[in-house]
Amino acid sequence: MAGRATGVGLEGITGVLVEVQVERADGLPGLDMTGLPATSIREAKHRVRAAIGAAGYLWPRERVVVNFAPADVPKTGTGYDLPLAAALLEQGGQIPKGALQDAVLCGELGLEGGVQPSRGAISAALAAQRAGKRRLFVASESSVEAAAVPGLQVIGLSHLVELVEHLHGRHPLPCQEPRDGGSSRSPDKGLGWVRGQPLARRAIEIAAAGGHNLLMFGPPGCGKTLLARAMADLLPPMSLEERLEVTCIQSISGLRSEGGLALRRPFRAPHASASNAALVGGGNPPCPGEVTLAHHGVLFLDETPEFSRAALEALRAPLEDRHVMISRSGRRVRFPASFSLVCAMNPCPCGYAGDPSKDCRCTSLQIERYVRRLSGPLMDRIDLHVRLDPVNPERLLSNEQPEDTEVAYERVARTRALQMARNELGGRARPNASLDLAGLQRWAPLDAESRRFLIHASRRIGMSARAFHRVIRVARTVADLAGAIDIGRAHLAEAITYRALDRMSESAHARSSEWGSGRNLQMTSTEAL
Repeated sequence: MAGRATGVGLEGITGVLVEVQVERADGLPGLDMTGLPATSIREAKHRVRAAIGAAGYLWPRERVVVNFAPADVPKTGTGYDLPLAAALLEQGGQIPKGALQDAVLCGELGLEGGVQPSRGAISAALAAQRAGKRRLFVASESSVEAAAVPGLQVIGLSHLVELVEHLHGRHPLPCQEPRDGGSSRSPDKGLGWVRGQPLARRAIEIAAAGGHNLLMFGPPGCGKTLLARAMADLLPPMSLEERLEVTCIQSISGLRSEGGLALRRPFRAPHASASNAALVGGGNPPCPGEVTLAHHGVLFLDETPEFSRAALEALRAPLEDRHVMISRSGRRVRFPASFSLVCAMNPCPCGYAGDPSKDCRCTSLQIERYVRRLSGPLMDRIDLHVRLDPVNPERLLSNEQPEDTEVAYERVARTRALQMARNELGGRARPNASLDLAGLQRWAPLDAESRRFLIHASRRIGMSARAFHRVIRVARTVADLAGAIDIGRAHLAEAITYRALDRMSESAHARSSEWGSGRNLQMTSTEAL
């Protein structure tokens, strides 16, 4: 008699159903595996045999062959233990024939028969839902996470015996009820702790509202890191689809410590020593990197020039494509990577170029080399460049009350909701930062006066074609925040003020000279006009 059970494999963050087939074979007692199982799966026969014996059931006394279908797809992970055990028990007649026909199983077995959680429970639930399966058996610790997927009966197991008793109908197990709760916001005050820096506060509000990338440069201690964390708290709440994607990524990465769907948008701040693979993903089998872990959230690179050149240049493709494609021999894995990049850097190696209270010890050549660590193509992909100046002690100790974070949050949420309702192309809505050229023509048209103004400013600053279109995207967000239907000249002027580093694109020497002299690089709206 043959045994059948359905397990789940992972391709990127997507679950793929795998049928575990067990059949009797000729030869001495033993177990053979086919279907490209990895070492972790080949070792499963020892774990499963010990678990079946500890639970009081019989191991096959004849030779059996196990096939993982489809056989041409590599299988890896420990989540196949539970379906393998179930298929062996069905083949031996120890569970009813066909009892698992509408079910999917996912879990690791301990030697004593206990069911341990495996990564990707919610991806397994989504795969089962798409395939029309009715039930999902997972470890009890993973049941709350999987139960967030609607239309599926999720049953948590703590021991192999519970599965067998449930299938025989002797001790039915209850279905896990979905849980959801908590706040999607951090309890921190965010912008409420920021003193001064009105231009930077405005820039992070624009970046949060439109999903734009942001670069802040200024001396140490001027508030760059605080503002980056405040931006994460300004982001609007996630939609159900976004929450499912973020939960899937966190689940397969082993970052889920609580049940239910993810509530808060990710904020990732890797160290400057992070490698290329750590940032964009890699390994064999491929694992997600920081750009994927920051999906629908913020990726913050503090001290950006200290990252390796290769790691920074690897960000160029995901910033444009909003996904990462990792190729390995015989397979390609796609990871989502739609995030807002926030970079922070000092104006020079010592950090005090342009600071009126401290002397800079760096030469022009040192400043030039430091700034050139960020390539032109990468800078082109950053929408807003903002210089921060030191905040004087009197202002730090003042009792001034800046605008409440909740007011800015509501403004950002309202603006993002407007974009998602309007910017729908190809059946998918997107924020202003993700608009392609067709989207810009449709939702960000410019009148004749605005066209002349932007062309003049582009020639004066020397913007590239990519930067030119990014200015229009930022102007669209500025107009949305103001409640304007059309983009006006004032909206374009404000967007151009945030291209501070483009004004130094003539040469790296000019760039370092201006920074070293302390000249304020932020163009005012009056200058732009």
